[in-house]
Order: sequence, then C-alpha cells, then structure tokens
Amino acid sequence: MFNFNNSKQKSPQQRFLFILGLAMMVIYLGISIVLIFFSDLLGLDPDRFPRKYQIAFAIVLIVYAAIRFFRIIRDNRIEE
Repeated sequence: MFNFNNSKQKSPQQRFLFILGLAMMVIYLGISIVLIFFSDLLGLDPDRFPRKYQIAFAIVLIVYAAIRFFRIIRDNRIEE
C-alpha cells in the first residue's frame, strides 16, 4: 500500500500535499460518521435536513473519501 522505504527523497511540497490529502480524507470520513451515527447530538432540524438526506450525504462523502484515497495511492506509486 504505502512504501515508506523510498530510496528517492520526496520534496517538502510533495510530502505536504500527501499529508494534506490524507488529512482531508480523514475529515470527510469523520463528517460522514458524525452524520450517520451522531446526528442527534448535532441538533439538526429534521424538517430542513431529513434523516434520509443525512445518510445519503454521508454515503456521498464516504465514496468521495475513497476516491481521494485511491488517487493518493496511485499518485504515490507514480512518483516512485
């Protein structure tokens, strides 16, 4: 998955973008988990944002996080 034994050193910009990409993926997953499991703690108005739309939005965020994850892996392999 991740090859941490690269013989070629990444530039600081590449490292920063890699970490930023991973952080954004974790944020998207975190928001989706909060929407699915802890939406009652957020105090969302069920008339304005119904439960079925909350779950649909969370699923979209999970799919987007997965797409970003696979892009990060693909870009990491290409740069080696």
